[in-house]
Amino acid sequence: MTDHALDRLLPSESTASGYLLRASRPRFWLYLAGPVIVGVAYAARGVEDLFAPLAVALFAYFLLPANVFLYGVNDVFDADIDTENPKKEDREVRYQGDRLVPAAVVVSGLLGVAFVPFLPTVGVVAMGAFLLLSVEYSAPPLRFKTTPFLDSLSNGLYILPGVVAYAGLTGQGPPLAAIAGGWLWAMGMHTFSAIPDIEPDREAGIETTATFLGESRTYAYCAVCWLAAAAVFGLVHPFFAAVLGVYPVFVVGILASDVSVDRAYWWFPFLNTAAGMVLTLGALWVMLYA
Repeated sequence: MTDHALDRLLPSESTASGYLLRASRPRFWLYLAGPVIVGVAYAARGVEDLFAPLAVALFAYFLLPANVFLYGVNDVFDADIDTENPKKEDREVRYQGDRLVPAAVVVSGLLGVAFVPFLPTVGVVAMGAFLLLSVEYSAPPLRFKTTPFLDSLSNGLYILPGVVAYAGLTGQGPPLAAIAGGWLWAMGMHTFSAIPDIEPDREAGIETTATFLGESRTYAYCAVCWLAAAAVFGLVHPFFAAVLGVYPVFVVGILASDVSVDRAYWWFPFLNTAAGMVLTLGALWVMLYA
């Protein structure tokens, strides 16, 4: 879907709903909701589990409110930096200092806390870690995004919705190798997405893994993260290694072509959706036919 087509589907940016929807990064909604789908698919013992009330509620939460929470915190504490960020010119919106975004962040955070009574201990821990990392990635005192390698490490938060969903249905966490592999995948994904921001971040005085390594070494870092993710996830089943093995190939393809990283960055939603779909279909195949 093109940017203009997506923009036409949303309410006007001048309305509260239109502004919040754009601030929640609709192109990236499945980055948080997608792991819920995968987690539910592998936790389900039958078709009825796929549509269990808790599974549906978690999907709805991580599809929109959780994105408002994550990116709302980011926009509030990155307001000064974003004045130099070209992505805010056409694909995203700039926070203007109004009270709407902080209020929406608080409400969205409370909605996440509301799941606590319905989750087992491991699910509560994963939800708490998601909310904490979502805040401290951008907000002081920790502000992970301004510390090389901690910015990458903290972005394992993107796989935590899947842990919450899996735990919610099974009462226990997924295999540790799956969590570790997913975490490494998220680290590579985050760091690759920071490459287009290298110059704006340097101009704003922000040091990240990408600004510290430089563009060429950041590509190598991402490839190593994704190779490690495939290897570790493969300990659960070779199928997972095969799916995640696409990501290092993606890096090599970018380097071997003349495609700019600024353009390749926007291919991520399609690549991640395709990978998540294959993982989910694999789970459904086993559930229905194994």
